[in-house]
Amino acid sequence: MNKKNYKAHLALLGANIIYGINHIVAKGIMPNKIGPSAFIFLRILGAGLLFWIIKSFIKEKIHKKDFKLLAISGLLGVAINQLLFFHGLNLTSPIDASIIITAVPVMVLIFGVFILKEKLTSYKIAGIIIGGIGAVLLIAYGSKSGGTSSILGNIYIFLNAMSYALYLVLIKPLMKKYKPLTVISWVFLFGFLFMLPFGLPDVIKTNFYAFTLNTYLTVAFVVIGTTFLTYLLNIYALTKVSPSVNGSYIYLQPVISFLMVSFYAYILGYNEYARDINLIKILSCFMVIIGVSLISKKVNKI
Repeated sequence: MNKKNYKAHLALLGANIIYGINHIVAKGIMPNKIGPSAFIFLRILGAGLLFWIIKSFIKEKIHKKDFKLLAISGLLGVAINQLLFFHGLNLTSPIDASIIITAVPVMVLIFGVFILKEKLTSYKIAGIIIGGIGAVLLIAYGSKSGGTSSILGNIYIFLNAMSYALYLVLIKPLMKKYKPLTVISWVFLFGFLFMLPFGLPDVIKTNFYAFTLNTYLTVAFVVIGTTFLTYLLNIYALTKVSPSVNGSYIYLQPVISFLMVSFYAYILGYNEYARDINLIKILSCFMVIIGVSLISKKVNKI
């Protein structure tokens, strides 16, 4: 590890630990305390306001022609992405969600080939096949594995990963053209507008009087930690290390989720999580990780 970039690696480590913890923490209050759509409403609104507070110190104008792409990015990267993720997490196992999410780099490559005309190598083709089989195996197994797994929830998480991957490909030109914080602020604003018709009715129906201290702490963790802080950590890291290094840290999320679910199941006594860890899920996890590592493999230039 380059000594000059150790802070970037610490930032990526912190961000992905937060992501891994989020899978089980956020699930803990859904749907008993708050519905997925209402949770997303608070998440996007809270983080979006924090981004725009910082953005107010950055004077950078967006060209009119770029607002269309920003709007599409807000739809895919914030509204659809987060709605599908939280609805999926509400239905399925935190472990399933964390494993499926690691397929994002595979999907980024596939969309990159068609949209950005990126070249395919034999390693990348093998990675797509192996990673794809691992993800499909896990999704199909969701209805039979017991525990908190669900095939419908897994499908939602998979569609969430597809939406986020397409967003990453589409947003790439804007990230090169403008400051990342400027782009993210506008993306969250458009995402909030697209999410509003789905989230507002759920917020109105939410009984906030039933919230406990734990509920408020969980919401604060998701808004400030999982959304606002992780975006800032990733932005900082991208100024120091390559996107491939950034993406490799996604492998930590299933590991953190396995540890968190084990802690909940065997230490805290949440028996519903006890059947979430099994051989099929571990095999699926390794297949996805192998697939992504093959995709990330650099080919020596002659």
